[in-house]
Amino acid sequence: MNASVSIPSLLNLRPEAEQAPTSGIVDVANYGRNREGIIPLWVGEGHLPTPSFICDAATRSLAAGETFYTYQRGIPDLRQAIARYHERVYRKPFDPERFFVTSGGMPAIQIAIRMLTGTGDEVLIPTPAWPNFAGAITIAGARPVGVPMNIDEHGWSLDFERLEKAITPNTRVIVINSPANPTGWTASHDDLRTVLDIARRHGLWIIADEIYSRFVYDPALTVDGRTPSFRDVMTEEDRILFVQTFSKNWAMTGWRLGWLEASPALGQIIENLVQYQTSGTPVFIQRAGVAAIEQGEDFLAYQIENARAGRDIVDRLAETGLVELPPPSGAFYAFFKIRGATNSKELAFRLIDEANVGLAPGSAFGEAGEGYLRLCYARKAEDLEEAVRRISAALPKLVA
Repeated sequence: MNASVSIPSLLNLRPEAEQAPTSGIVDVANYGRNREGIIPLWVGEGHLPTPSFICDAATRSLAAGETFYTYQRGIPDLRQAIARYHERVYRKPFDPERFFVTSGGMPAIQIAIRMLTGTGDEVLIPTPAWPNFAGAITIAGARPVGVPMNIDEHGWSLDFERLEKAITPNTRVIVINSPANPTGWTASHDDLRTVLDIARRHGLWIIADEIYSRFVYDPALTVDGRTPSFRDVMTEEDRILFVQTFSKNWAMTGWRLGWLEASPALGQIIENLVQYQTSGTPVFIQRAGVAAIEQGEDFLAYQIENARAGRDIVDRLAETGLVELPPPSGAFYAFFKIRGATNSKELAFRLIDEANVGLAPGSAFGEAGEGYLRLCYARKAEDLEEAVRRISAALPKLVA
């Protein structure tokens, strides 16, 4: 950098960049990441590395020299594998032309947001919500509008009247994450129909994040081993974009591989946006994705059962008398309220210092999350049991 250029003169940035929110989750993770003996439950990933059959597929691809530019929409083998996966899960045919490979779930969300919104537009998000939705909307120049969910002893639920009242002439999109991060709320078919009716009446798009759809615990919300989906209630004319990732099901958080599902009519637009975002996803990573989908069902079944067992372990936090934890219906997070807590970020830092357990602060998920902490229970049982013991011992001192 030229030493004669003063720092203030470099700060003439776009407001979209300056206003990009800092992640409260990352703040806490950075604070405790290198602590010896820390039990890190702050982010949404399990304890297992990617299985060898997935890694081996990438290694074979590298050895074969597949290190060049490739299809912007994704290699045909992966798009076809994704279509077959959907046919198995949803028990109806899917056109491979509906699927567009991205370098992770987050790029899929960004492409969806970029297609639908811009300066002056508004996007409705039921909250508490994964903070990356608001971040992607903000950097696109649009405005995220949080719509607080209801909470009672039975769990979280959408307030449909509040959702519809939040719609203005500037509203373009409703984001629905089910099962939800961080709350575990899982939409029923009736919930999805109601949201879809609202979107139809007002001419809105829906961005559907169903990445936890295989992690479901409530029999009343289980459909052939998955949760209810907009795919069950929509028509071809409905304006819905689906975002997905390989990260959760197949322990591939570090690979950065996902997909966007949309009408084939949008194919050229999505291809263009991929081109100007990443110029395509590396072939060897896509080969790993093919292996994950085609050979990974047994591994995914283990992941689901491990999370189910973890959910039962974390339920014991309620025995402290300081925790309100409605049982989550899906995903793999315990989002629990600490009685007397007014600053969840400060509490998360103190839990690192005094219990050596890393949790995400509820404030990271919007104002409706203040007073809560999020714990990822897709981890091995011994870590969760020790984390529950440490948290239970520390909480009385922290909220006294």
